[in-house]
Amino acid sequence: MTEITLSHPVVSVSWLHDNLEADNLVVLDGTINKVFDTSQSQIPKTRLFDIKNKFSNTLAPFPSTFPAQEQFQKEARALGINKESAIVVYDDKGIYSSARVWWLFKAFGYNNVAVLDGGLPAWKKAGFLTESMKAYIGKSGNFEAVFKPELMKFFEDIKIASETKSHTIIDARSEGRFKSLEAEPRVGLRMGTIPNSMNLPFEDLLTDNQLLPNEIIETKFKNLAQKEEPIIFSCGSGITACVLALGATISGYNNIAVYDGSWTEWGSLVEEE
Repeated sequence: MTEITLSHPVVSVSWLHDNLEADNLVVLDGTINKVFDTSQSQIPKTRLFDIKNKFSNTLAPFPSTFPAQEQFQKEARALGINKESAIVVYDDKGIYSSARVWWLFKAFGYNNVAVLDGGLPAWKKAGFLTESMKAYIGKSGNFEAVFKPELMKFFEDIKIASETKSHTIIDARSEGRFKSLEAEPRVGLRMGTIPNSMNLPFEDLLTDNQLLPNEIIETKFKNLAQKEEPIIFSCGSGITACVLALGATISGYNNIAVYDGSWTEWGSLVEEE
């Protein structure tokens, strides 16, 4: 038997190609809003991680809301994920919602997980084989979720952090949205910014939908916060904030969290100041 342990939060398509036959490897497609369609292609052995319908609280008023521990564990087991699984997650854009999946696993106490740099586009660009989408029909797993509250922040946490400046709040939205120069894509959501927050667009960490070199990413974070500072990442709806969390982790930041509701929640609940 060949089993692997993921020592870094990001792996390359070449690494995944070389380790695709590892016994404990689980490959997840975390493309947001993706539906099962056999006409679409996937990396071999991929299992669809349905963020919206399976791994979010669908009764919540805001999109992609953090699921309950019991729900996450149940759905992860349904995908055949075990306590010993090495999980690699990708998406169709390159690096986008795959980082949210990575962060969800970390928030539920699981660290043997990594994001595929460049995702499906990089896999195809490398000339590696794909297959038609397939539904997972294997055995249930024995994955155990243990919620780590320090990794996820919610509305009341952000109110305190914003007012007291106890945390550095970094917003992953575009500069135009952060400065209220561009309308929010969500219909009816006001423009604005969480008070006392700073801006680092998630796309500033990427080139051609792949991560920039580690030293460049680290410099971008050093310009905003020291490594010992507590940081909360926000965005539009809690998805691309996780790209910043990924970049910060690569850069050696450990005291970090993601604001689950992000601007969609804040802008809906807090009137313009």
